[in-house]
Amino acid sequence: MRRKIIGVFGAGEEADEQSARDAFALGKLIAENKWIVLTGGRNVGIMRAASEGAKQISDSITLGILPDDEPIGVSPFVDIPILTGMGNARNNINVLSCDVAVAVGKCGAGTVSEIALALKAGKPVVLLNTPDDVTSLALRLSSHNVHKATSPMQVIDYIRKLLSESTHYPISL
Repeated sequence: MRRKIIGVFGAGEEADEQSARDAFALGKLIAENKWIVLTGGRNVGIMRAASEGAKQISDSITLGILPDDEPIGVSPFVDIPILTGMGNARNNINVLSCDVAVAVGKCGAGTVSEIALALKAGKPVVLLNTPDDVTSLALRLSSHNVHKATSPMQVIDYIRKLLSESTHYPISL
């Protein structure tokens, strides 16, 4: 059986300390469940923290979908860097490649685009302590495919449930 891929998305340079701690814990929990951690692959913020957390587990696998066509700024915690040369258009690859998308903490335009693209593709989205305006937007787009969490462990509980259901609800945007 193929290992499930969990996308973890959030702020890069603008990530706050609490969100980075949440992403680290989440990455570790994802790896403990034998799922693969997928991020934007850069060595900053939520991307670095989730990948670093996953690498605390010996048999973990981390994927990084990078915006450039050269390995610039790749997190040392990414096992498999995918160079796209697509800039932010890589966000579509991020969400299409994961089974569940998780947004952590503060969300800029890139993370909001990943949430919207995931919902458009019918992927379940879990929001971990995201700002109210982002949560409200996501719920307006797809109330049945968005799940709010307040801790990394609650995210894992949602992921387990969502993977057991494995039903996708594409939406029209």
